Amino acid sequence: MNVIDESRRLQDKLVGIRRDLHKIPEIGFTLPKTRKYIMDRLDAMEIEFTLNEEDSGLIAYINKGKPGKILAFRTDMDALPIAEETGAAYASEHECMMHACGHDAHMAMMLGAVEILKNHENELKGEIRLLFQSAEEISGGAKIMVRNQAMAGVDAVFGIHIGTLAGKEIPAGTFVISPGPAMASFDRFAITVLGKGCHGSTPENGIDPINIAAHIILGLEGIVSREISGYTPAVISVGTIHGGNYENVIPDTVQIGGTTRSFDSEIRNKLARRIEEVSGGCARAFGGDIAFEMKWGTQPLINDACMAAFAADSAAKAVGSEKVLTQMKHPLMGSDDFSCYLEETPGAYLFLSSSNPEKGTDIDHHSCRFNIDEDVLWEGTAVFSQIAEDFLA
Repeated sequence: MNVIDESRRLQDKLVGIRRDLHKIPEIGFTLPKTRKYIMDRLDAMEIEFTLNEEDSGLIAYINKGKPGKILAFRTDMDALPIAEETGAAYASEHECMMHACGHDAHMAMMLGAVEILKNHENELKGEIRLLFQSAEEISGGAKIMVRNQAMAGVDAVFGIHIGTLAGKEIPAGTFVISPGPAMASFDRFAITVLGKGCHGSTPENGIDPINIAAHIILGLEGIVSREISGYTPAVISVGTIHGGNYENVIPDTVQIGGTTRSFDSEIRNKLARRIEEVSGGCARAFGGDIAFEMKWGTQPLINDACMAAFAADSAAKAVGSEKVLTQMKHPLMGSDDFSCYLEETPGAYLFLSSSNPEKGTDIDHHSCRFNIDEDVLWEGTAVFSQIAEDFLA
């Protein structure tokens, strides 16, 4: 299998696939057009697949049931509720929906690898399982895949994320594959501050939830800065606050929403506990109370050291050792529910830079102007294919 030449020959097709998918972004769990596009491509290659009933995810197979190891690759399919402003000829055709994180490229790279590996299936000593997943952006699709037995019997799992996540300064076409913590956990909290509404002219007749909310938000700032070691990464961010309808009326309630991130399960649990305690204490100090909900999301993404090294060796074969970095500057405080798969079996998540200032692709993820350097697509396909060849040799 000459993955370099075969992947390069697919480059124009990969660009076409990526642009097709970029035009039809869909969000969350229900992605009918996206799944239909993937199904049509798989059918054309005579690839067997099964469909999830709970969402738009699907699992495809090469050499299903063949004796040997089982290798899984994952790609995410969902987009974001963002109005695109790239001005690209292939821009989103769906209002306020955009592939602003590179998932369109992930699907294209995976489909390219599927074509190569299907052509060489008789050379592979084992099964390849291809996970096309919904709802990564809201940390839900991976759990559904696991419930649908996507990881049953799998010996290793790998994924690739394109873009600028590992650093805008890293040249396009460079892989970053490091052992250990790679991305943080992601959990959401909701606090409802319970007060007593009254007229703004007589605040003494009520319990002001807006005042309480202000103290809560300031209080939350002290959890990380005063209760977590400076050597231990942790983040609490308040992203929403809603309360009141009229300038001269103090409302009954205020809603506060935010997120927490960490790399340690003990810290993760401590953040949740202390947010509730600090919020409740602040509210009661002013005569109010709170209702608290922790919405547990996804755990930290921790790359297996052996699998990260294995993937780095395969990537060096596919694209050259000068294009492979084996250490991140630091773990990312962003999250990805690929971590759910790593809870089931060893594996690694690879970062492929597409940062190119000359092409304007050094833009932050989730920006309305996010785009990728399409010239690197063949590299993702090559690395997927090389990992499969090496793992199932």
